[in-house]
Amino acid sequence: MAKKPASVKTTKMVTDIVVHLFLVIVAIVWLIPFVWIIAHSFRGESTGMFCSTFFPKEYTLDNYIGLFTDIKTMNFPRMFMNTFIISIFCCLISTFFVLAVSYSLSRVKWTMRRPYMNMAMIINLFPGFMSMVAIYFLLKAMGLTEGDRIPIALVICFSAGAGAGFHVMKGYMDTIPKALDEAAYIDGATRWQTFTKITLPLCKPMIVYQVITSFMGPWMDFIFAKIIVRAEAQYYTVSIGLWKMLEMEYIGGWFTRFCAGAVLVAIPISILFMITQRFYQEAMSGAVKG
Repeated sequence: MAKKPASVKTTKMVTDIVVHLFLVIVAIVWLIPFVWIIAHSFRGESTGMFCSTFFPKEYTLDNYIGLFTDIKTMNFPRMFMNTFIISIFCCLISTFFVLAVSYSLSRVKWTMRRPYMNMAMIINLFPGFMSMVAIYFLLKAMGLTEGDRIPIALVICFSAGAGAGFHVMKGYMDTIPKALDEAAYIDGATRWQTFTKITLPLCKPMIVYQVITSFMGPWMDFIFAKIIVRAEAQYYTVSIGLWKMLEMEYIGGWFTRFCAGAVLVAIPISILFMITQRFYQEAMSGAVKG
């Protein structure tokens, strides 16, 4: 086999160096805001959002402690628990809806199947916040926008239409051989048993993806939460709480706590990702071995 000329090797090496150097620079630029937020959350100087140095001159945990102790001004623990509970329920409901709709479209033949898929695709072309006024008045007509029914309204808002986002899950289910379903029916399995014992185990990678996205939606949403919760402070979510910290009234003394809150908000998502990542890796390794 003929060896490559030295000039070709040199060109390839230079190209690799340039590409990797570019990627390193992009990665550093991408990480700078995250490093700054984390560093600022430990800042001990009372400078608000205006500071002369990138890294703090003094480090302290008071910003984190203040989030959980100064609850008269801003009840961050309650906001955190409100969002966590709502996100858990939305995650469970949304994941089930998406799985059920995807299975019915992938495995079951029915009359309006094709028109429904086309309609859902067209609806998904429009951003969800275009429907926020209509959703609010529908929830208000049902009496779900006042008092202790607000969390129910948020769960309905974030999870009721989840079934329309079936496209990725359905595409994955379409790759599973239908002969497995037919073999299960021959052995006497019901459609529910086929769904739960054959299809779902084979869909673990996509279930992991769906769980993460279904949890992140309500956890990070601001628009719908702000419209439905309005001025009911006891039902604030973390996104509304962090936004309130940046208002002119609070930003001078709460900006470092805002940074601390932003760091804490990222923790549940990181934990969820680390937990579900194991199931994703197991499913993928099983698929390769199979």
